[in-house]
Amino acid sequence: MLQLLYIIAFVILAVLAIGNLIRSLFTLGADSQRSYASRGVAEALSNSRGRATSHPEMLDERGRVINEPLLVMRSMTVEDAREQLDALYNNSPGSSSDEG
Repeated sequence: MLQLLYIIAFVILAVLAIGNLIRSLFTLGADSQRSYASRGVAEALSNSRGRATSHPEMLDERGRVINEPLLVMRSMTVEDAREQLDALYNNSPGSSSDEG
């Protein structure tokens, strides 16, 4: 009897999860069809009519959308990484070099 209750609960949760997945797919599909134009900071940050806004970090000083990569990674050697970690450790408030 308890196994039947578990199976029913699992089926209900599975149906809810699949329904949520389908609803999310429709929402994502509808959002991907919209076109967003570049707007100024005041217009982009004001959301009085329910329009989608750009994140402030994606705008430059004049309010235009940035079209360049925001994350640039450079390769570094293990020794460079170790030196940087050692410098962070030695400059931390609880390091032993501050107590001496």
